[in-house]
Amino acid sequence: MKSRITLVLLLMPVFALAAAADMMQCRQMGLSVCPTPFDAVLPKPEDMLTWNQTTRIVGFRNTYRLYQGDAFHTLGAPPYRLPRVSHKMPPPRYVMDGKVHGLDDYVRRENVTGLLILKNGRIAYEYYGGGNTDTTLWTSRSVAKSVVSILVGMAIKEGLIASVDVPVTKYLPELRGSAWEHVTLRELLQHTSGVAWNEHYADPTSDFAHLTRCEAGPAPYECVLHLVQTLQSKPGVGPGDEWSYNTGGAWLVGRVLEKATGTTIAHYLETRLWSRFAMENDGVWEALVKGQVDMGGHGFNATLRDWGRFALFVADGGKLASGEELLPPDWIAQSTAWTRAKGSVTAAAPDGQFGYQWWFVAPDPGRAGAGQAMKTSRRTFWAEGIYGQVIAIDPTDRLVMVQWSTWKEAETPDSLYDEQALFFNAVSHSLQGFD
Repeated sequence: MKSRITLVLLLMPVFALAAAADMMQCRQMGLSVCPTPFDAVLPKPEDMLTWNQTTRIVGFRNTYRLYQGDAFHTLGAPPYRLPRVSHKMPPPRYVMDGKVHGLDDYVRRENVTGLLILKNGRIAYEYYGGGNTDTTLWTSRSVAKSVVSILVGMAIKEGLIASVDVPVTKYLPELRGSAWEHVTLRELLQHTSGVAWNEHYADPTSDFAHLTRCEAGPAPYECVLHLVQTLQSKPGVGPGDEWSYNTGGAWLVGRVLEKATGTTIAHYLETRLWSRFAMENDGVWEALVKGQVDMGGHGFNATLRDWGRFALFVADGGKLASGEELLPPDWIAQSTAWTRAKGSVTAAAPDGQFGYQWWFVAPDPGRAGAGQAMKTSRRTFWAEGIYGQVIAIDPTDRLVMVQWSTWKEAETPDSLYDEQALFFNAVSHSLQGFD
């Protein structure tokens, strides 16, 4: 017994020193609370597209530490309350590949590491997996594009951006003479620029893979700018003609926002929304140049509940608890008026699948239950990020779902997206009549 006590006493200073070092690193990043877990060994960011699933859990909850970052703060404001529903959520049931599945099946099949369901601003379900906690800052991947879209709407409401129909060169003169010269902000938001971009995540030679290596390199801003600035137009394709997902163009949306507002994405988010709605925890936005240039194509890192609070703000049309409107009255309607440019219309999305960096998501019409799910899908819009990151918003039912996941592959079967839509429809039905 005496030897055990001695060992504990010897180890205590080690643990104390480690905790102090962690806190010092958090303070240096500008965070008032150190997220948990704070993993000691981190993967290489340049290998992000080839991490295995175990590594990806560690990488995604520590992404804010893998790159330079700009913290955004609550500034001490009391957080928007998220009380729990008065009764347990009835178990949702959905059919996938001929079998009936429930909540536990969904969590397992989607490799879920965080799931939050809000009904009328109340927590109906909350789950953390893989060691994540309610202070974990999970990376959004492309869910950040939808966050930036909302911030663009705020900047238009403030008169800092003239409209979505201005050419991007009004704010980014460095793009004059490039393939982006005649592209408008609307076309950037809708990913219909006509500029060629290879987004394939499994292709190590793709533009997206190049972008990933730029971000992990010694001069990320210069590298990303050169990559995006030297892209070419698609032969015979003009702006607005064709939808093609383009993270390079999404980065430019963030740059337009930063040039128009005179501040970083993180600081604009902090001063306009994060400290006013308000959120519960600080977050971090990936920076290419700390304090000057943030990564508008992804890079948002926040807690699960604060993802949910952001979604509630959007579900309510961009209003603060006081009723003050931060978005133009028709911004959400504009954002979810799906483009019908070539490539956007599919069997599952007959009216188009993409708006101002928000998605329309519905299951393959041939799947069991797809007809019923389509009714829910028509009321819902989604923020999507690779490997299964999700915000789903049904403003009619004031229903929100936030999901963190580590799918095995980024270039994943459509069935995983179908399953998200079928599950969300099942949740919608299970929560009918809840307060």
